[in-house]
Amino acid sequence: MSKENKKGIPQETLLLIKSVTVFVLIFGIVPLTSFLIWYFMPSAPLQVTVLDKTVPHSSAQEHQGIHWTLNHLKYVKHDGSAYDVEKDYFGFFPGPTKEESRVRDFSTLNEGERNDLIKKSSIVYFADTYGVYENDFEDKELSDFRSQKIYGGMDEGDLEVMKAALESEKYVIAEFNTMASPTPLDIRLQMEELVGVKWTGWITRYFDELDTLINDELPRWMIDSYVKQHAGQWEFTGSGMVFLHERGRIEILEDGLDIGKGVPSIMSDIKNQKRYGIPEIVKYPYWIDVVLVSREFEVISYYDIAPTESGINKLRDMGLPRFFPAAVSKNIGDNGRFYYFSGDFADMKLSSTSHRFYALARLYRLFLHAEDYSQPSSFFWNYYYPLFKTILSDANKQVKKTGE
Repeated sequence: MSKENKKGIPQETLLLIKSVTVFVLIFGIVPLTSFLIWYFMPSAPLQVTVLDKTVPHSSAQEHQGIHWTLNHLKYVKHDGSAYDVEKDYFGFFPGPTKEESRVRDFSTLNEGERNDLIKKSSIVYFADTYGVYENDFEDKELSDFRSQKIYGGMDEGDLEVMKAALESEKYVIAEFNTMASPTPLDIRLQMEELVGVKWTGWITRYFDELDTLINDELPRWMIDSYVKQHAGQWEFTGSGMVFLHERGRIEILEDGLDIGKGVPSIMSDIKNQKRYGIPEIVKYPYWIDVVLVSREFEVISYYDIAPTESGINKLRDMGLPRFFPAAVSKNIGDNGRFYYFSGDFADMKLSSTSHRFYALARLYRLFLHAEDYSQPSSFFWNYYYPLFKTILSDANKQVKKTGE
């Protein structure tokens, strides 16, 4: 009599049962355990005020990473409720059309409301001030033209809130484009003086392919402007970095000729790797604003585009240094701290419910290599999340220390 008949259960059925058991463990028990651990974690009150003027859609991608991290780590508002990505921010609130959209930013608050806001806030985060434009509400090819601004740019109200937050020794964070266009020059100069960060007027981004026959997503206006300025044709092939100046000047650093390692690297020394839980090297292929900082700043990380001798000469001609600050910070009095991130660090598409699973960030970091820029989420999980997590922890400790 066969082994199969003795047990009465076919071998195929046993294999199926084993497979189902493994499946249930992986896709049932493990997620449930992860959720339960998160659910029973204690919450901590930490009031984070976010300004995001670049919200053309309800996904609120430019500040979604901020709210996701707050909810994942169970930081709650003073009333004990979780952060809502669609409601808990200041800036532009999109509707189906631009006429149905509304603005609620710092300029809509009176002096008393601003003072109350600063008093309650532990962190004030200037996530994005670029704004919303006509083409955000139109069904057109966005990359082919420049559109008219509907709303955007830092204004006097924003500056007053930043100044008050710094004077109150709060934690203040600002990201890419806070000082750049379309922020008026007088506001920018006041902010530069206030925080000690100076924008050079240049922004830059890495492009995988500069050949227009291969990459049809290159902005037409960028190509046309370059051709006019350089009295020739756009004859680039392969990858490279495009540098844009606020006055319209455009320069290209070609991979292999002017830069040696392709995608810009964000570099962090061993002290800051341990301090913030970030890797030594992480690739960053998105927009960067090139800034200069005063000596009082600590450079957490810097950009290295690995320029060749030719590239260094081009940078020198643009008035730019060999390395660019990526993340910097400085103390504000005894209790506060100011951070500036020279990139869209918090920009991330995330599931609205995935924050409810404990150790999810650790899981992502196991599978997403810090130098693999082909995965847009790699930067978020390997660099931004641990950096912001540490800042939140520091701010929370400060709240407990001061009782505010």
